[in-house]
Amino acid sequence: MNLMEITVVVITYNEEDRLDAALQSVQDVASEIVVIDRHSTDNTLDVAKKFTDRIFSREWTNYADQKNFGNSQANFPWILSLDADERLSPELRDEIFRLRSEEPKVSAFSMPRQASYLGKWIRHSGWYPDRKIRLFRKDKARWEGEYVHESLVVEGEVKKLTGVLHHFTYRDMSDQVKRLNLYSSLGAQSLYARQKKCRWYHLVFMPFFAFLRSFVWKVGVLDGSAGFIIAIFQGYGVFLKYAKLREIWKKGERIEPFPN
Repeated sequence: MNLMEITVVVITYNEEDRLDAALQSVQDVASEIVVIDRHSTDNTLDVAKKFTDRIFSREWTNYADQKNFGNSQANFPWILSLDADERLSPELRDEIFRLRSEEPKVSAFSMPRQASYLGKWIRHSGWYPDRKIRLFRKDKARWEGEYVHESLVVEGEVKKLTGVLHHFTYRDMSDQVKRLNLYSSLGAQSLYARQKKCRWYHLVFMPFFAFLRSFVWKVGVLDGSAGFIIAIFQGYGVFLKYAKLREIWKKGERIEPFPN
């Protein structure tokens, strides 16, 4: 009987306050842990050293490339890709642990992801079940996407797990605004690379439709005040993305999302 050997891959940048809990949650299922760090200026590396000596400091390229580099450093055939703001729930950890008793016949496994936001678990708003493929064979999958929202392309069958991946989205509201600024810049660059332009209706109607999609169509109203705030930020994020796209075309240059 062949044991399923798993390398946990995490990319980090200034995650000293969240990395410990993330890595603790995977200790029971990991044959090794690989950390790819973008030259953190806090104590992220000290936290990582408590769990692994397989730590690589690397200049930032993009999300997909950082994760693919991490996968290339894995010594084992299966990868569990984890972000520093995520944790395996006890149910998901037990489910993966049971998988390790033999080599699975599929190429990958997906799992539902649930976000903790403003002190509550979000069950609607387009945020749940937010199923992600995070456990996969190294030789059957690759991350793609030059800017934001990298996606995993898998060759072969993907099986569904039922245990939940917990996602601790933002440290606070200021962190959410900071991340929204980053992702809207990346989104604008992605549109610009495809020669898309900002039209007036992108600024007037699309933010409103993004709000309606989250709060009404995805029944974010059932998430209460948290659902309303999520919907507001969804609309504002769309507005920022297209406003920045307009700015790029006006200036004729890219917006640098990671300023020195």
